[in-house]
Amino acid sequence: MAVTTPAQRGNAPTQAATDLPAATIADPGPLGLAAFALTTFVLSSFNAGLLNIKLESVVFSLALFYGGAAQVLAGMWEFRKGNTFPATAFTSYGAFWLSFWGLNRFLTVPDGVPATDVNHAVAFFLLAWTIFTLYMTVAAARTTGAIFGVFVVLSATFVFLTIGKYTGTSGITKIGGWLGIITALGAWYASFAGVTNATWRRTVLPTWPRA
Repeated sequence: MAVTTPAQRGNAPTQAATDLPAATIADPGPLGLAAFALTTFVLSSFNAGLLNIKLESVVFSLALFYGGAAQVLAGMWEFRKGNTFPATAFTSYGAFWLSFWGLNRFLTVPDGVPATDVNHAVAFFLLAWTIFTLYMTVAAARTTGAIFGVFVVLSATFVFLTIGKYTGTSGITKIGGWLGIITALGAWYASFAGVTNATWRRTVLPTWPRA
């Protein structure tokens, strides 16, 4: 009769566990891109002057639930898959939309504070996101042409929105709005390509890998 030591008996479950197939999850990228694209499209339509800016509050629910919560979830799943770039991007821009909602929901301006100071404060909020987007664009250069293109235009969008808010120049903000619409269309295409290629199990729409 074979004799096993306590250490050997303790290792048995571990060995059995390693024989199990690794758990897999679907690609969260198309979800994160779709959430980013749709919310960006609606807000940018206001910034571009296509819609009455007084009705901008319709963006807030999208910012909270789709652009915010759904994108953060996509980022967490990307962490689970070990994908550093999309995990950082989706989680961060999901947090951007949540903070955008919070800024519009909770920002209070004390009496006597000039509107110019408020604009400057919001401009610095946008400037911080511009800096983040610029260095993410450098990293995006090693992803796909579709994603890199989105980040290039997104960087320009943040630059114009920051300058427009800081100077109070509506024309510059409108340019940022149009650039945001282009950004959204690019992100929608990348999402469309991702979900279509995964569903059809072949390359139907190109994304132009750069790695």
